[in-house]
Amino acid sequence: MLAPGVLSSMTAPMLGHLDPAFLAIMDDNQSLLRQVFDTTNRLTVPISGTGSAAMETSVVNVLEAEDEIIVGIAGYFGERLAEMARRCGARVHEVREAAGRTIPPEKIEKALGDHPKAKAVALIHAETSTGACQPLEEVGQLVRRHGSLFIVDAVTSLGGMPINVDANHIDICYSCSQKCLGAPPGLGPITLSERATHAARERSTPVQSWYLDMALLTKYWGSERTYHHTAPVTMNYALNAALHLAVGEGLAQRYERHKRVGELLEQGLEGLGFRLFVDAGHRLPMLTVVECPPRVDAETLRKRLLQEYSIEVAGGLGEQRGKLLRIGLMGYGAQERNVQYLLYALGKLLDRKPA
Repeated sequence: MLAPGVLSSMTAPMLGHLDPAFLAIMDDNQSLLRQVFDTTNRLTVPISGTGSAAMETSVVNVLEAEDEIIVGIAGYFGERLAEMARRCGARVHEVREAAGRTIPPEKIEKALGDHPKAKAVALIHAETSTGACQPLEEVGQLVRRHGSLFIVDAVTSLGGMPINVDANHIDICYSCSQKCLGAPPGLGPITLSERATHAARERSTPVQSWYLDMALLTKYWGSERTYHHTAPVTMNYALNAALHLAVGEGLAQRYERHKRVGELLEQGLEGLGFRLFVDAGHRLPMLTVVECPPRVDAETLRKRLLQEYSIEVAGGLGEQRGKLLRIGLMGYGAQERNVQYLLYALGKLLDRKPA
């Protein structure tokens, strides 16, 4: 769901992608993204592509053939990140946990000991397929002591909970525009530390993707303003409006709103007989994943919610396909009235009232 101001921003007159007025919007978006990422990184930009483009950007710029990377996998998007690293020619060392769990720091520490040449460690902060939140602070300290780069996927979490890029020693963090930031899909915010920028600059082979080469993109987003591609102007209007709303609300207040509304949804779903998929203490506030009550088919329930109440929720991915409901409360959509309406609709469809 988009705030009205974000929608209306996309009707503003079109500007050229090198128009001085648009360049000012680009600068503003960079500054606002630094606030949301909580970083001072100079290289902080929205990639012209979805969150998966930002994910790919994070690995193609720092990995070369035969480089080693440790990837934590506890869901669908950990698998995707590992596959992208393999396509760079990297040697991927997987650290696995069951879907819905998080990767313990001691497993990362052991992997670093087993693979001392690992150039990077990559984790999914908010696993979109399960609703699990990966703790970052201790892992960030481990990775920094080892001298590796720390790559973090914040596709679902950015703008809905603290990421603390600098404090958590994160070298590359990426996200998307359409979730907690509250803009339409199509941009992939990313930030690189000086360590990551140096690693990308000192590689011995060209980045395998011309379009996602940060050295080239920096010349467009930096002071040189060298033409690289035609940026999606209207999407940057929308991102700018959404970022101003987020910062204007106050990031602490925004995080608290997501937390409060997420907890309200959890309580209501449990009262209707749903089982929360992730253990307490590791649940995302903006994405609640549940197993349906006995004898209730998840896909049938999803279809009826959409057809009879115009409520769209997601289903499971990968091995959880057809088994789970994934309910997002993100950005403008994280409102108590949306929770109340969803619980009302589920109660009607299940023919029961919340406990």
